Amino acid sequence: MEQLTPPSDPGQVILIDKPLTWTSFDVANKLKYACKFKKIGHAGTLDPLATGLLILCTGKMTKQIDQYQAQEKEYTGTLVLGKTTPSVDLETTFDAEFDTTGIAAEQIQEAARQLTGIILQVPPIYSAVRVNGERLYEKARRGETADRVEGGIKAREVTVSTFEVNTERFPEVDFRIVCSKGTYIRSLVRDLGLLLNNGAYMSSLRRTRIGNFRVEDAHTLEDFIETCRTINQQSSASNQE
Repeated sequence: MEQLTPPSDPGQVILIDKPLTWTSFDVANKLKYACKFKKIGHAGTLDPLATGLLILCTGKMTKQIDQYQAQEKEYTGTLVLGKTTPSVDLETTFDAEFDTTGIAAEQIQEAARQLTGIILQVPPIYSAVRVNGERLYEKARRGETADRVEGGIKAREVTVSTFEVNTERFPEVDFRIVCSKGTYIRSLVRDLGLLLNNGAYMSSLRRTRIGNFRVEDAHTLEDFIETCRTINQQSSASNQE
């Protein structure tokens, strides 16, 4: 685990294991006020229902955010065949159900293979992509569907280096994905379901790596904040002497 530097440091890279239900902005905002950082930003959004590695940069290191965002990412998680939700995860309620009888492990493996390599991917309607200056999730929460979004949701080219699936818990399917910047894991889950003439949603997701940074080296949010407060108290006491 990397050594903590004082919160007053003009620039540092912080690795946090993002807790479930927190947005990436929530984490950055909490650290900003708890640790008294004047400037902080994160390098790559994680959905509220995802956990795992979140890179945050403070001070002058915020200039490196684009560099970290561009690096390869690794995820593990679980998808479930036979049901769909509008958000392709558990943020929204189920809207369709399918019969999974007859789906073989080999078919799931082949569908994952078809979604490996350089592919064109359409972002999910519940995403932070901007269309005509507005986030897609804002449109989705008003009830707009993908085919009704003015301006259209454009497909983008992404690279999926690895899409491994484990079908031992079928219809739950555990996966490991290594991919490029801009890849939406929920879109891969959605498209895998479509390739099987079925439906799928994501029940869990964890980001385990960004470039050479690994979640094993990350701090919990609580531990990092406690360390910040200890350093601030020590600094305050020293200044009063």
